[in-house]
Amino acid sequence: MARHEFSADVRLRPGQPVRTCVGCRKPAPAADLLRVVARQTGPEGWVVVPDPGRRLPGRGAWVHPDRRCLGQAEKRRAFGRALRVSGSLDTAALGLAIGTDHATEPHPQQSSTS
Repeated sequence: MARHEFSADVRLRPGQPVRTCVGCRKPAPAADLLRVVARQTGPEGWVVVPDPGRRLPGRGAWVHPDRRCLGQAEKRRAFGRALRVSGSLDTAALGLAIGTDHATEPHPQQSSTS
């Protein structure tokens, strides 16, 4: 198995699980990321819903609670691959959750002085 070198920020928090954001592809502590799962709405339709409690059943994916990461994940179609779902994916509920709950949080990889 390959070993991955994590950034200094991730290494400063030993003992915490590390996950990779499906949007920006940066590793981060799981506490800094939002878990999402897919729920089936019909024979071919799926909706991506946030799982802030990290308790919903099923395969999960992780994304920074930031519109840029959400946009990158949608553009790259990363949710379908990460959640192993084929068919159409609706991310509107996730966009609303990120837009209302976390709009004021800066992205962890960017400084607040720029």
